[in-house]
Amino acid sequence: MQLDHKFICASPNDALNNPLTARKLHIRRLFDVLNVCLQKRDLKRAQRAWCILARCKEVDWMALWPTALAILSDDFDRTPRQVDFIRSLMLQYPLERESLLKELVLHLIALERHKEALDELELYLPSFPYQENAAFHLYAGLLCFGMAQGSSSSGWNTNLLNKSRSYFERGLALSPENSMAQAYTEKIAQIEDEDHSAPRYRGRKGADKDEDSD
Repeated sequence: MQLDHKFICASPNDALNNPLTARKLHIRRLFDVLNVCLQKRDLKRAQRAWCILARCKEVDWMALWPTALAILSDDFDRTPRQVDFIRSLMLQYPLERESLLKELVLHLIALERHKEALDELELYLPSFPYQENAAFHLYAGLLCFGMAQGSSSSGWNTNLLNKSRSYFERGLALSPENSMAQAYTEKIAQIEDEDHSAPRYRGRKGADKDEDSD
């Protein structure tokens, strides 16, 4: 019997390609069904397809975790349930922790849990291989930059701004062609120059002198 080799989506792993048996053909078809259902936002059918695929020994379960994130959401947006799911995967699969950390941080940012996202990054950034990942330094720089704007009633939070600059500089050192890191580094330098040139509050002593002259 000649098997039809035409599929909509790429194979989730090479083991499903050679040799292409009838069972593997059915798995590949189910994988296509899963992705079509996701595109149509038919979550119920997508969930059923994913549950079957996750039980198949030929399928690399870890290759399906990004799809599981989409299925966990009722409206295809990032949700707290997905955050918990990623954290559980990070504990179970330490070899995949670097890629999972990226997804976790992006989910937390989308949920506006910025402090939590920064805490996660700062937990891992001091150690290898995370310290060599330019993207993580850029994420940390962006988080510090954003939080520095709204954390102080008198303007920019100097500590967070300094941390932001350090992260961007490290990201730029790891990825010299990164235009975003370069742009933010220049922007922070501009902010610091403007801050240094701004009139300073004279303090209690100056205020007392003005009151006495009145």
